[in-house]
Amino acid sequence: MSDARTGMAPAGLPPVTTPHARVRRLPARAWLLAPLLVLVGLPLLMLVFSWASIDGDIWRHLGTYLLPRLIGHSLLLMVVVGAGALVLGVGLAWLSACCEYPGRRWLDPLLILPLAFPTYVLAFIYLGLLDFAGPLQTQLRELVGATPAWIAALSKPVGVLPILVLAFYPYVYLLARASFSAGGLVAFEAGRSLGAGPLRVFLRVSLPAARPAIMAGLALALMETLADFGAVAIYGFDTFTTAVYRTWLGLFDLRAATQLASLLMLFLLALVFAERATRSARVRQAERRSVPNRIVLRGARGWLATGAQLLVLIVAVVIPLIQLLVWSLPSLGQLWSTDALELIGNTMLLGTLGAAGVVVGGLLLLLAGYRAPRRVALASELAASGYAIPGTVLAVAIMLALTSLDRVLDTALAGGLMALLLAYLIRFVRVAWGPLEGVAARIRPELFETARSLGASRWTRLWHVMLPLLRPGLVTAFLLALVEIAKEMPATLMLRPFGWDTLAIRIYELTAEGQWERAALPALVLVVLGAIPAVLLMRRLGGAAGARPG
Repeated sequence: MSDARTGMAPAGLPPVTTPHARVRRLPARAWLLAPLLVLVGLPLLMLVFSWASIDGDIWRHLGTYLLPRLIGHSLLLMVVVGAGALVLGVGLAWLSACCEYPGRRWLDPLLILPLAFPTYVLAFIYLGLLDFAGPLQTQLRELVGATPAWIAALSKPVGVLPILVLAFYPYVYLLARASFSAGGLVAFEAGRSLGAGPLRVFLRVSLPAARPAIMAGLALALMETLADFGAVAIYGFDTFTTAVYRTWLGLFDLRAATQLASLLMLFLLALVFAERATRSARVRQAERRSVPNRIVLRGARGWLATGAQLLVLIVAVVIPLIQLLVWSLPSLGQLWSTDALELIGNTMLLGTLGAAGVVVGGLLLLLAGYRAPRRVALASELAASGYAIPGTVLAVAIMLALTSLDRVLDTALAGGLMALLLAYLIRFVRVAWGPLEGVAARIRPELFETARSLGASRWTRLWHVMLPLLRPGLVTAFLLALVEIAKEMPATLMLRPFGWDTLAIRIYELTAEGQWERAALPALVLVVLGAIPAVLLMRRLGGAAGARPG
């Protein structure tokens, strides 16, 4: 569908060309990807160029005292959090998608609620509960005279590991559940019909069939784990993200911080390539149809399944929420104070500005890749790959680029909001692109053909046909981006202009001083905001849970 005089495709529509022409020339709207590709490539190029000069003294210090610990801690995070997320995510996904037990219908969608809690909020809640002066250890010393070693260990730096498992298992759970719902019971019933036991069928048939989706969820969980800054900083668990922050703002060496960030990207790029390798298999898996009958768990087995899900919800959601409320109740009146309103105002202003830019970027991705050739689709994926870049890495790379530009142009770009808004756009454009793609997939191409036959121009079709049809996706994309930006800590901490404190920054400052109670009120506001995407996902899960017990 191209304009006869220009040969260019209308906005939002695929071009109608011969196969030979499609091979020779990309649609004109593919150029919409150029700005995003440049922005995503900028931090990666800065990471590479940062190695043009090396400070030997700094790197001797880092190599002797810091680098071995950073690599060891990163590997420990990947092993422990990966294993924990797999066990919790896959186990809960199998129960939710394929089994029937007491309370399943209301427990099922609640299992994604940990996504409403930023990792640093979970971290300071449990550190406040479990540290030596906290209520749990204090009560145990009064009752039995000592604290069990395993509880004491949870207040030490390694205590961040179970926190990250609770925070990130929903990534594995969501994708594994979708895969099990699509075909898990088909494979399971086929294996059972051949006389194999249920455990053997699950391990040898159902689990391998869902492996692409499980590995994709695991890659997301591990990327978020390696990119985490707030939780590991609160627990004092040294990682590349905390080292980048200290090298920049402690040693005042932006270039060495950028070089450290490039080492972190090596870990993340390996995970990205692993996730990409599973994508085609995952798409084929998602095309299967669900089976109407579930495996009924009766008696003790059913109640054991219910108890397992309840235990996860109590530890990951109920206890943190109750503790936040307990700490926040004495200070609820301060929610309307000038300081609190300023924090909320700064958070919402940054979130609104950033989300608007992110939605525009997501719309550009959609228009460029909608029903486009595979080469354009791959370019769109590359333009949206900034989600895999941690906030600390983005911050140092953008700051290095802008300070270099400031020296050339004699400007002050590095000290304003532009750097922060660019980081939000690069990091979260995929968050907006996903909902827009979902809505666009349900739009019938005949609507655009009808508008064209009535003489509507390309831009008329865009403004009066496509954008109104995309309105639900635009609203969802804006809300999701707003919430992600409001919770984002490392890039905001490192790039914000002087005096622009947000809820996330105030939580970091207060928890760094051990003031858990004072940090509870801003944390509660962030958790309420974080519930928005969780509720959207819960509604989707609730609508998808249509299998009947067998």
